[in-house]
Amino acid sequence: YPSGNLAIIVTREKDQHSLIVQEDELKTVKIRALFQSDGRSTCYYQNGDEWINMSIQGGQYLDQAGNRVRRWMWPNLSPEPHVPLNPIFISLNRHVGVRILAQDKILVSFLAMGRQAKFNMGTKVQVSTSSQLPLPAPMGEDELLLLAFRVRILQLFDRMRGCINFPSTEQWNKMQPPMYLMTQAVKILELCMATDISDELRSSIKAIVNA
Repeated sequence: YPSGNLAIIVTREKDQHSLIVQEDELKTVKIRALFQSDGRSTCYYQNGDEWINMSIQGGQYLDQAGNRVRRWMWPNLSPEPHVPLNPIFISLNRHVGVRILAQDKILVSFLAMGRQAKFNMGTKVQVSTSSQLPLPAPMGEDELLLLAFRVRILQLFDRMRGCINFPSTEQWNKMQPPMYLMTQAVKILELCMATDISDELRSSIKAIVNA
């Protein structure tokens, strides 16, 4: 961002890659969107609530009250998809926008100081209607909380090391946490979305890992 804060992170692990959009904030690392090459993506409102969620089957668009405004299926599931996609455009903030045009055309654009960068995070994942997708292993509420607190403690330890190594507040406030901690935080948020837990607990876990 023009402020110097990190805006977009692209990671690669083996044959998979991810794109993370962060909010333009100095003291916190708030994730605004996560796009993955396996077809899973999530965008969040500024308060951390889910905005758009996509999988290899389709996606849904939620309003800020948590109500589903729109739902669609990708056309690779059947010859005649019963809920097609109408193109979607959202602005995560004044610099980052997302266009969802098709399963293989999910565009993330960054514009600042007269320059623009575009990333296509769409993918063409074919799903056989005769096969059943593996379900994620269920996790209990206590396990999710323990994972969230573990990440938070590691984040605090990393900040403490930054304070020791860089006594100047201006220096360590600009430091980003290690990539593995950011990845773990994202995975915990994904587990919260895929697990049947209360909205209150889900909000608490988000607050812990994004503190």
